[in-house]
Amino acid sequence: MALIYKNESYQIVGIAQEVHRTLGAGFLEKVYQEALELEFKNQKIPYQREVDLSISYKNQILKAKYKADFICFDKIIIELKALNELTNDHTAQVINYLKVTNFKLGILINFGNSSLQTKRLVN
Repeated sequence: MALIYKNESYQIVGIAQEVHRTLGAGFLEKVYQEALELEFKNQKIPYQREVDLSISYKNQILKAKYKADFICFDKIIIELKALNELTNDHTAQVINYLKVTNFKLGILINFGNSSLQTKRLVN
């Protein structure tokens, strides 16, 4: 089975690796988010930052909203973390983002370790 959005996800992960290589671990998530945004601009990756995601319940839009760190290429959710380790809750968060947007791919990126962690999640 072919990877969904292989080229786009390869570009995104490559940019995240560059940010991690340059900054290393230990910064707050906002620092990585800002650095990633600069790299997206430099590499001409289409993106939106901190996008509100509406949640529908029985055909009504709830007041509560999710906020995606990035949406790239108008079709890929990017969620950033800067933690010692990822948990199932972080994975569930991205899966919920995919459900409410009906997008096919989310990428969970953790800058908190000495090695960058990435996880592709498919809806």
